[in-house]
Amino acid sequence: MTTRFVPAIYERYWRPALARAVKGVTGPGMAEEVRIARLLLGLAPGDVVLDVACGPGNFTREFARAVGNDGLVVGIDASRTMLARGAAELEAAGLANLALIRADATVLPFREGVFDGLCCFAALHLFADPFAALDEMRRVLRAGGRIAIMTSVRRQVTLPPLKPLIERASGMRVFESDEIVGALQERGFENVRQRLAGLVQFVGGRLAP
Repeated sequence: MTTRFVPAIYERYWRPALARAVKGVTGPGMAEEVRIARLLLGLAPGDVVLDVACGPGNFTREFARAVGNDGLVVGIDASRTMLARGAAELEAAGLANLALIRADATVLPFREGVFDGLCCFAALHLFADPFAALDEMRRVLRAGGRIAIMTSVRRQVTLPPLKPLIERASGMRVFESDEIVGALQERGFENVRQRLAGLVQFVGGRLAP
């Protein structure tokens, strides 16, 4: 996303409307998404958290408030315009424990095992290589660290022959219902939980010690 218009309306209009469309009218709203992310991450004061594909930082700021002054939250995104918007919101919020960095999710600029929690909401299905991104997420999490993901999922209402058409038309990958759960388990995550809402799944787990 390169225009200035999209970041300006993303948090208030675009993201909630898009989420409502794919989660259905009975699915969780934005405030509930934040609650789910915090629940999956088990945030505590002093935690160090990474928000992957943070956009303008609508979740990132909530995480910073949750971990307090002794904690740190880092948001990364590939979009300069999204990060510029996030920087403006960060200044307005007055949060000193939050940093925003432009980075590629498949080549995270951090050493191994530095984060207590990692969130990636509404983005994994847009990555060219989502499983390489999962490898990197696992690498930067400490043993016992928690992960929270919201991404696409194919449900029975989406007929298998239509899946390639949906992916080509939308530019997003549609994951099978067991694909992300299995990918996390293969990477050493335990207690993996999944919640489905329309064409969206929430998945969380803990990296085994």
